[in-house]
Amino acid sequence: MDRMNAEEFETYVISICSKSPVVASATVLNSGFTWMKIRAILTDKSFVDISYNQETKKTTFAQIRDDRRIFGADNKKGWHWHPYEDPERHDFVEDEITFAEFLKKVEENISK
Repeated sequence: MDRMNAEEFETYVISICSKSPVVASATVLNSGFTWMKIRAILTDKSFVDISYNQETKKTTFAQIRDDRRIFGADNKKGWHWHPYEDPERHDFVEDEITFAEFLKKVEENISK
């Protein structure tokens, strides 16, 4: 994803959201020439905030419920998960976490 520009990232995220059974809507909240923030409202009344900055190469995905992160992933200090069982924990991985991969885990959790 870090090879995408902000416009390509928006298209990518919106496309994945449009195919998901758990995404009710997805909207760009803020954007600039090289960055953006998107919010996807989910069917379980939580939402996912997605942030991307092509200059800094920073990407964040956070599922929020009741004003707190319940699940997430980002690449600050390397790609890592913030798992459902302990969203403050950092489970580092070697490979990039894509938004498609992140949303699949959200879908699996909602359908439990």
